[in-house]
Amino acid sequence: MLVRLLYASRTAGPVTAEQAEEIVRDSREYNPAHGITGILCYSDNLFMQLLEGGRRQVNELYARIVADPRHHDVVLLHYEEIPERRFADWSMGRVNLEKQNPSLLLKYSPTAKLDPYSMPGRVSLAMLEELIHSAVAVPTP
Repeated sequence: MLVRLLYASRTAGPVTAEQAEEIVRDSREYNPAHGITGILCYSDNLFMQLLEGGRRQVNELYARIVADPRHHDVVLLHYEEIPERRFADWSMGRVNLEKQNPSLLLKYSPTAKLDPYSMPGRVSLAMLEELIHSAVAVPTP
C-alpha cells in the first residue's frame, strides 16, 4: 500500500544553501533503497517535505525525522493512502522558495513567506503542485 505524507518542521538553526543540498544528497542516497520518493520545500529555517512510498517505509522515515535533533516543531500536515505516486521519478525533488515569486505564496498563504503551520495540508499540496508546474521545483533522480 502506498501513502503520501506531508510534514513541516523548523530547523535548529539557520540553514545554508550547502546544508540544504546536503539534505537532498542524503535523501537521494537513502530514499531509492527504501522505495521513497518526494519533494523538499525550504525557506529560511522552515522545511516542508512530501514523502511517498510504502506505508511502513514512509512511517519509519518520518519517525527518524521527528527524532532528528536538527528539526523541531515537526508537524504532520497531511497523510493519505494513494493509488499512485505523484513523484515516482524523483528520489527527492527540491524547491528553494527564496527564488520563488512571492505572488504564488500569497495565492495559498496569509503572507508571502512559507508558513505551512498556517495552511491546511490540502492547500500545501496544491501549492506544491503549482510549484512543480511553474518549473520552480527541481527533480533529482
